[in-house]
Amino acid sequence: MINISATIITLNEERNISDCLASLDFADEIIVVDSGSSDKTEEICRANPRVRFCHHPWEGYGKQKNFAAGLASNDWVLNIDADERVTPELRVSVSGADAGRATAFRMARENYFGRQRIRHCGWYPDYTTRLYDRRKCSFSERIVHESLESDSPPGTLSGNLKHFTYGGIDDYLARMNRYSTLAADEVVKSGKVPGVAAIICKPFFTFFKMYIVKMGFLEGFQGFQLSILYSVYTFSKYAKARELRHNHNPKDQASC
Repeated sequence: MINISATIITLNEERNISDCLASLDFADEIIVVDSGSSDKTEEICRANPRVRFCHHPWEGYGKQKNFAAGLASNDWVLNIDADERVTPELRVSVSGADAGRATAFRMARENYFGRQRIRHCGWYPDYTTRLYDRRKCSFSERIVHESLESDSPPGTLSGNLKHFTYGGIDDYLARMNRYSTLAADEVVKSGKVPGVAAIICKPFFTFFKMYIVKMGFLEGFQGFQLSILYSVYTFSKYAKARELRHNHNPKDQASC
């Protein structure tokens, strides 16, 4: 049995945070780091006696999560997002994790689009490493698509982490615009901006991978819809990256 500090980073999560906190009632403490919510997120969190609520300016996903871990009283940290829920089976395996077996543990994520659980398209089991020893592991400090970095392979816990990914198409499109902009900036910083031909081909590959290789067709229309939406995200990310690069380097305007 290990003592666990749960961490959550938030921004305007009044719709999700209550259920998220309820699923963490087994944790020894819950730390919420908020980057400027204007809704009732803070009010809901402060009403929960198990929560330590803290304001911290936004620095990017990885840095924000590492800041939250730095506030923990315990060495073992369980990080989840406000739109995620710890299931009863996962709760048992987290509480009983063997600290001598690994420095981090991964778990399967059960993803939902609207009210529908998605089992294909590469959305399940969608393993993610979230339980870790903060003395030996930390999140990569990328602006977006951060991941936990560990010097050894993670153990695997039983049970799912429920993830209510998107409320619907409007929610997806709004977040896609934000995430694709952040991801485009990462692409430019990496120096790996693809040419026009690759930008045209990559969305088709995304669709093929999700709908055919990952058997999204078994999800019916929802699988087709998701594959289309993700191909649009892929195009947006690389097209924005190309635009950013050209804006920074006007001499590239005529290049492909």
